[in-house]
Amino acid sequence: MHRLGRAIAITLVIVACASRAGAQLVAGPEPIIYGHHHLNVTSLEMHKKFWVDTLGGTLVKLPNDVEIVKFAGVLVFMRAQAPTGGTKGTTVNHVGFTVTNLRQVLDKVKANGFRIVTKAEAAPTVTIVDDIVQISGGAVSGGAYVMAPDDVKVELLEIKNQAAPVMLHHVHFFQPQNKEMQAWYVKIFGAKPRTGAFLAADLPGVVLNFSESPDPVVGTKGRALDHIGFEVRHLEEFCKKLEAQGITFDVPYRKVPALNVAIAFITDPWGTSIELTEGLDKIS
Repeated sequence: MHRLGRAIAITLVIVACASRAGAQLVAGPEPIIYGHHHLNVTSLEMHKKFWVDTLGGTLVKLPNDVEIVKFAGVLVFMRAQAPTGGTKGTTVNHVGFTVTNLRQVLDKVKANGFRIVTKAEAAPTVTIVDDIVQISGGAVSGGAYVMAPDDVKVELLEIKNQAAPVMLHHVHFFQPQNKEMQAWYVKIFGAKPRTGAFLAADLPGVVLNFSESPDPVVGTKGRALDHIGFEVRHLEEFCKKLEAQGITFDVPYRKVPALNVAIAFITDPWGTSIELTEGLDKIS
């Protein structure tokens, strides 16, 4: 099992290196950035209560009355479909955000009826005060775990002087073959590898963490976090390159005129469903 105290050691190193966004996806010359989390939800209203009212995202209405939640560095899509389970036990164990005032956010979490699970996830060697792991000596001043509806596990780290009140920080994969998984994401998406308390790789706006799971895990399709998404410049050309490498597409490249985006779907070798998009970075 992932332990928060173990994660903090590498967080102090990687947090200064992860690219930061304003109120949208990371903009810049990079061909691939992180794009979105896509959730299967039993209640749209409960998820909006968590992602908007509690965590501080901005609700945006797209054509056809599709609602998404926008954070600095990531979009959260929600589909009204009962999930087959939460994030724990899948290849994507949890997602992580940084906030400027962790105590304030945790108070909102508790007041709005959501669970704080820091004590269950933290190593016995760390000091926990009021559900916050105490950290000193770096940009990160505290950490906690909470559960969004449908058992979506979310890690929160405090960085008091960051540009926005809440920002995407990481996606944390669990897999017995974590080294092979890191190498695949480095090869396919051009993420920059790093080592530390656990393996990681950087893309603009996000850190991809890869922990070795002692237990088997399942893929994400149908679970509360159904798939993750990467925004790709020149997506059609990128898809042709993936096909040349032997990657099989679940959904081949196609355009979605209603949203003015292009999409494609693949699955990584361990069962993580991945949507590739072009145009989400222009959603305002």
